[in-house]
Amino acid sequence: MNSYNRPAWRLPSGVTRGLWDYVHRDHIADDYDGYFAYNRLFEFDEQILKDHFVKPGAWVADLGCGTGRALVPLARLGLQGLAIDLSEPMLRIVQEKAELENLPITCLRCNLVEMDALVDGGVDYAMCMFSTLGMVRGGANRQTVMNNVFRILKPGGLFILHVHNRYYNLYDPGGPRWLLQNFYQSLVDPEVERGDKWFQYRGVPNMYLHVFTRRELTRLITGAGLRIQQMVLLDHSRMRALRRPWMFGQLRANGYIVICQRPLET
Repeated sequence: MNSYNRPAWRLPSGVTRGLWDYVHRDHIADDYDGYFAYNRLFEFDEQILKDHFVKPGAWVADLGCGTGRALVPLARLGLQGLAIDLSEPMLRIVQEKAELENLPITCLRCNLVEMDALVDGGVDYAMCMFSTLGMVRGGANRQTVMNNVFRILKPGGLFILHVHNRYYNLYDPGGPRWLLQNFYQSLVDPEVERGDKWFQYRGVPNMYLHVFTRRELTRLITGAGLRIQQMVLLDHSRMRALRRPWMFGQLRANGYIVICQRPLET
């Protein structure tokens, strides 16, 4: 059954109709690298990954890998990659890149809420970048993703996560209005949570993204049993850390990059 006639009740947990259509469109995967070819937003987070994922031969799981923009550079440094995505077209491109350069990358089509195929404690590192966690609808489903991260990490393993800051909408055109509307809708509609956004993206209607407060993000991470080592507040360009984060940083940050660790077993 293709993406356009599968009934809503048969969609995977946490996956919206817009996301389901997005991951099944070949042209989005085929044009993904070209679409972001001149975008420097990724340079900062890629450097953070390289600074923390340093053990040669270690396994790193990329949750929502896309075309492997963050995973391929790590594989070139000698890490073993596990590319996880719901999109077969995206994974096809990752596989082509791996074969072209003989990179140690294994691809797995998987919904992040349902990662039972992955063994406990099987990876040294994990990452979920480009606000992929925000594409998972439902607070309980997002917590399940975080619980899965804890489970698949080895004790002492690192997890790096990027999400968008809800309050940065204060600076966007129409953002303050959206914040008020979203707050009201969350009170009257049990299907809407504070931070839920819908929009059109690259020709796909009704794309979904959840944007986070710092408190909500901390609760998700610690609720899974992970420890926060560092939380980087991003400036408006996302190409560097926010200057003077202590000065209303939770209102000024574009988003957060969080370095987390699964505690060592005692």
